[in-house]
Amino acid sequence: MAADIPLLKTEPKRVRGQHYDVVVNGVELGGGSIRIHQPDLQKTIFEDILAIPPEETRLRFGYLLDAFRYGCPPHGGIALGFDRLLAILCGTSNIRDVIAFPKTAKGTCLMTDSPASVAPRQLRQLHIEVKAAEKE
Repeated sequence: MAADIPLLKTEPKRVRGQHYDVVVNGVELGGGSIRIHQPDLQKTIFEDILAIPPEETRLRFGYLLDAFRYGCPPHGGIALGFDRLLAILCGTSNIRDVIAFPKTAKGTCLMTDSPASVAPRQLRQLHIEVKAAEKE
């Protein structure tokens, strides 16, 4: 919230964002927010709040800060949980009942057996090197 910007450096936990949700019968179907679009404010967040060094900020986010300097209108977005909406419409409390390709509790896909191991040839083609973690 614009009124909270002065609190960023002194009381950051009191700073509020412009967030919104879409809720139906107590179930959140989606949410979003108005994004930061002022270059100085975004730079402050990166460097003073997140403690990203100025060189790294420039390297990683310089394009964004430069773009904001040309004038960016306030912008926001929303991400809707279509699976949650379908669960409500179908009368189920578990979204896995309506997801086309549900994952197991372990994060694996029963239809494609993924994630799965990859052949060494595929890794070489993609210039990927797998390093095992050192045992403690």
